[in-house]
Formats: sequence, structure tokens, C-alpha cells
Amino acid sequence: MTDNTETKTGAKANIIDILKNVDRRYIFLFILLAVIIPILFPLNLPIGTSAPVRNIYDFVEDLPEGSVILMSFDYSPSTEIELDPAAEALLRHAFRKKHKVIGIALWPMGLSQAQRVFAKIEKEFPEVEQGKDYVNLGYKAGGSVILMGLKEGFAKIFPTDDKDTPIADLPLMNKVKDISNVDLVVSLSAGVPGIKEYVAIVNTQFGKPVAGACTAVSAPEMYTFLDSGQLLGLMGGLKGAAEYEQLLQKPGNASLGMDAQSIVHIVIVLFIIFSNVVYFMDEHQKKQAALK
Repeated sequence: MTDNTETKTGAKANIIDILKNVDRRYIFLFILLAVIIPILFPLNLPIGTSAPVRNIYDFVEDLPEGSVILMSFDYSPSTEIELDPAAEALLRHAFRKKHKVIGIALWPMGLSQAQRVFAKIEKEFPEVEQGKDYVNLGYKAGGSVILMGLKEGFAKIFPTDDKDTPIADLPLMNKVKDISNVDLVVSLSAGVPGIKEYVAIVNTQFGKPVAGACTAVSAPEMYTFLDSGQLLGLMGGLKGAAEYEQLLQKPGNASLGMDAQSIVHIVIVLFIIFSNVVYFMDEHQKKQAALK
């Protein structure tokens, strides 16, 4: 009887030792699978929509056909994972509603970000023509100075587009002379210059509605502008972009990313529970051994 009990105790101790010393590479493997599987096989997990995101969607949805939206690509490749999906969703919505879009950049790398986003979404709308339905005016240094100049006219700041076509040869820009002809301004921002400058100048001084998309880490400080009414709406991080995709009923990279992120969080929680269970089992085993 004693031998049998000791055998069971020893086997239990061996199991606990094995669990305590699980190779960390198995954890990395589970995390890797948690990321890859939802991307290869989309789960389409439900994503609720917040008021700041819905405000942008509703505003774009309610604009009359042919309205002009200014999109400012104020970010670089280091944050494109969060901001490209937001830009794509907004541009897709604008083209779907037959609005006109003007792209500019206050960040040097914003030019290439805009070119890639326009090229991608343009393929979904073969009827859309560059120069007539959208233009990419490219990057200009100056930050707030550039925004102040928009009151004087686009031609003074952006004499050509990103392909060096004179602005006078762009049909859209013959109708849109300055910021007064723009119906909505959206800053896709990873820092400065970005949303804050657009709020301070384009909204506060020029009276134009301004919305934004930013990285998740920057979103909390933007809520001050939402509360004051200076910011129409906000897409915060990948989740904000995923919410916009849900409203469009067109899941994209943001929705895939949120699926993966959700599963990874679940796996991490399970590992935390597992490690705590093993810890308490080990402590209990030590106490039992000490009593003998």
C-alpha cells in the first residue's frame, strides 16, 4: 500500500516537473499558430463599432455625391500596419460614394504610402480616373505653414502632382481651388505634424470638419479633441480601421489583424492560467512533502 502511494506521488511529482520545464519554444509555436491560422482561415469575429468611428462613416455616407475629401498621409512605413488599413477603408468608402479625393502628405514617406494605397484601391474601381476623380499632390515640407497656405490655394503649394503633372492640367484641381472647396479633411497621423495641427488650423481657423486616424498608442490623447467637438471622428489603431471595415461590410487587413490579435490574447490568457495552475500544484506538492 505504501509503495503504491509513493509510486503515485512520485509520478505526480514527475508530471509537475515536466510541466514546470516546458520548452519555451512550444509557447512561441502556439503564438505563431495563433497568428497564422486566423489569417489563412478568417474567423470574422464580431467587432463592435464605436461612436468616433461611426461618426466618420456617417459623415462620408451622408455627403452629396461628388463631395471633396482631403486625405493627408502623415505617417511612414513603421506605422503602416495600423494606418494603411484605415486609409484603404476610407478611400474605398469615398470611391463607392463617388466622392472626389485629394491626397497630400506632411511627412516625406507619406508620398509613397499614398501612392500605394491609391494604386491598391483604384483596382477595385476601374471607373475611377486619376486627375479627374482623385489626385495625389505629394509631399511638401512645412507642417503648419503648409496648412495655413491651403487658404491661399492648392496651386501655390502644390504646383504639380506626384507624377509632375501641372496642377492646371488636373480637372479635379480646376474645381478645387483652396481649402474652402473641401468638404472633409482626414489626417492619417502617426505623430507631428498630424491631427493636432489639422485641428488647430483647418478646423479651428478655417472651420472645416476634421477627422483622424492614428496609432493605438496615440488615440487616448485625441479624445480631448473629440470631446471638444474639434475632431469629427477618430479611427484609433487597427481596431478603429477594423470597425470601419465592418461598417463597409468589406473585411480587410484590419479585420484579419483583429482576428489574429484576439486569438493571440486568448492563447496568452490560457498560458497564464496554465502557469498558475502548475505553480499551485507545485506548492501543494512541496507542502505535502514537508509534512512527511
